[in-house]
Amino acid sequence: MLIDEFLSDYDFVEKHGISIQAGPADIYRAANETDFAESFIIRSLFWLRGLSTENVTLASLKTSRFEILGETANRELLLGLVGRFWTPWGDLKKIDAESFKKFDTAGYAKAVWNFALRPDGEATRLTTETRIRCLGSECRRSFGFYWLFIRPFSGLIRMEMLRAIKRKAENGVEVAI
Repeated sequence: MLIDEFLSDYDFVEKHGISIQAGPADIYRAANETDFAESFIIRSLFWLRGLSTENVTLASLKTSRFEILGETANRELLLGLVGRFWTPWGDLKKIDAESFKKFDTAGYAKAVWNFALRPDGEATRLTTETRIRCLGSECRRSFGFYWLFIRPFSGLIRMEMLRAIKRKAENGVEVAI
């Protein structure tokens, strides 16, 4: 999987998943087309963090310095981010796939976030996994403290995203949440 290629060694992880009664192509399309700003929860949490709250799609997350590191159509999409997430403005670095792999400046953290599909009986399982690698012990302590408070909200955003994708894939239309 792409996530293993980009960040096989990590300090923190969070995983979520949902079964969807649709094929991988429909789910993958829904994941790329869903406007997550339709969710009051996502919109509110993004607003609190100072992120864009209009037309929030996987592709538009690039405006927040998330980069698409890799993609295997109908199977996996991988986003990445480098910064000091625990600071007020995040000190986010501009990266691409190659610079993400090579980045090793102490005091920063590297994060990957994927959406992956696999068969699940009659359905398809859509999972999301977030991995964080801290570059240095001080970074690990700072991020760990930050993660203690942010993790529940991070998980809530991801579960909301999975539910929105499920609705769109199963119904063929977005439903405001």
